[in-house]
Amino acid sequence: MSPRSRKGRAATARRPSARRYSRRPGTKRQRADDRPIGLLAAVVFAVALVVTVVNWLLVHWWILAVAGALVVLAGGGWLYHRQQQARWDAVRAQGLRYGLAQLDALHHTRFEYAVRDLMRRDGCQDAVRVGGGGDLGADVKATDPYGRRWVIQCKHRRNGLAGSAVGTPDLQILNGTARQVHGADVAVIVTNGRVTAPARDFAKHQRLHVVDRHTLGMWASGSRPLWELLRAVPPPRRPTTHS
Repeated sequence: MSPRSRKGRAATARRPSARRYSRRPGTKRQRADDRPIGLLAAVVFAVALVVTVVNWLLVHWWILAVAGALVVLAGGGWLYHRQQQARWDAVRAQGLRYGLAQLDALHHTRFEYAVRDLMRRDGCQDAVRVGGGGDLGADVKATDPYGRRWVIQCKHRRNGLAGSAVGTPDLQILNGTARQVHGADVAVIVTNGRVTAPARDFAKHQRLHVVDRHTLGMWASGSRPLWELLRAVPPPRRPTTHS
């Protein structure tokens, strides 16, 4: 067989594959052209659906009126309930009192809530209980009427004075996180039990405040706000009507 014949057959054998490759760009182009058409059809359908719904509502306008009235009534009821709850909380906070026996009987979590409520009673409207796993030494946070930020660690003892004493390690945790982590102006540890003498010395040198059982009893009885029972509390951060 001559070289020309071989070349002719080779060219003929390659032609079908060339035709196959030439069809692919056309298919992709057709698919690309179909996308805008599909998108346009979806937009037309959506517009038609909206127009249909609007026309139906215009004919049945009373449904919109009823729905609007129900929304207004529900919103008004919710707002009234919130206002009544706020008033009741204010009245209850003003008369809030605890005896030491009541505090001793509480679960440690309820003790933290009691401390929060006492701060609210004294005018710290944003007082919140944040204790729990990973609280980093803060069980209650609050801002007093003078703008000072309080961070409180609670140590509840079921047996009161007979329970284990609060020691220096407890104060060290508070000292390490109250200001650096929580931004405290006043760092306090509250307990219904005892505090060791070394812990008191540590607190004094580190500008921490200790509320022991005696001070807690005076505070919980409603005699005075906590900041009036503690020594060397930082001055107000901003002028207020209480200044």
